[in-house]
Amino acid sequence: MLMVTTMEGGNIRTRDELHDALIRALNLPAWYGRNLDALYDCLTALKQDTELRLIHPGRLEEALGGYARSLLSVLRDAAAENPRFRVTLESRSERV
Repeated sequence: MLMVTTMEGGNIRTRDELHDALIRALNLPAWYGRNLDALYDCLTALKQDTELRLIHPGRLEEALGGYARSLLSVLRDAAAENPRFRVTLESRSERV
């Protein structure tokens, strides 16, 4: 069974908030080290089919700059390494 989870990039302003959101969205284990290397390790070890939908990745990049670009690279690399993990980036239109 595929677990699909969504993370709103527009609500994240700090690295701590990012890692908190990742923990919630992906139900990461207690040993997760709250860094991108540990994230990669967790994602490549997933045994359940999992899709992370990251909404507004551009806003995340505005807030976190290079760290957000590194995150996206880690997500893509983990998806390439583990066929049970995939990431979808969505830029949704804003409603006014």
